Amino acid sequence: MSVRTRVTVPLRFADGYETTAGLVTFNGLTDGKEHLALALGTPGAVPLVRLHSECLTGDVFGSQRCDCGPQLRESVERITGDGGYLLYLRQEGRGIGLYNKLDTYALQDAGLDTYQANRALGHGDDQRDYTAAAQMLTALGVTTIDLLTNNPDKVTQLRRNHISVREVVPTAVHASPANLRYLRAKVAHTQHTIALPAVH
Repeated sequence: MSVRTRVTVPLRFADGYETTAGLVTFNGLTDGKEHLALALGTPGAVPLVRLHSECLTGDVFGSQRCDCGPQLRESVERITGDGGYLLYLRQEGRGIGLYNKLDTYALQDAGLDTYQANRALGHGDDQRDYTAAAQMLTALGVTTIDLLTNNPDKVTQLRRNHISVREVVPTAVHASPANLRYLRAKVAHTQHTIALPAVH
């Protein structure tokens, strides 16, 4: 794998926050998808890195059913401050795709949690594979990182793919009445390290 293109793009978020990103594309990624790296700030020897899986509903339309949009916004600012990379990975719905994700929403409306809904449709709890993310980092010359995440599977998979994770840096908790059940399911099923409000 190798870097294909680098281009500078000014970013402006809905709340007015602005920064500049170096967008990087790649050749030869193992899954053939068009993943994207955003170089933010001045990446050092051990950059801060976020693996962010695409979420059209949350990232673009501001859906309140998940915490993806706020995590993306938070990550861009934190990485800009520290210097590093946000890897925007094209694996919607924990790897099952947009339409299947919306099918699970319908099942969640009927009472299942997000993981139960995945299983009811014949999918795994989380089908994401971070091999391509490790390849992207390698192509960028990065072998050791601080990882911005609450998801222990990302740490495990990166280390398995020869990326050293020096420190795990948690993201903030972006809880709302609309996504609290979803966040609790992430803690219960996949051991996400999210400190949630107590159940009353």
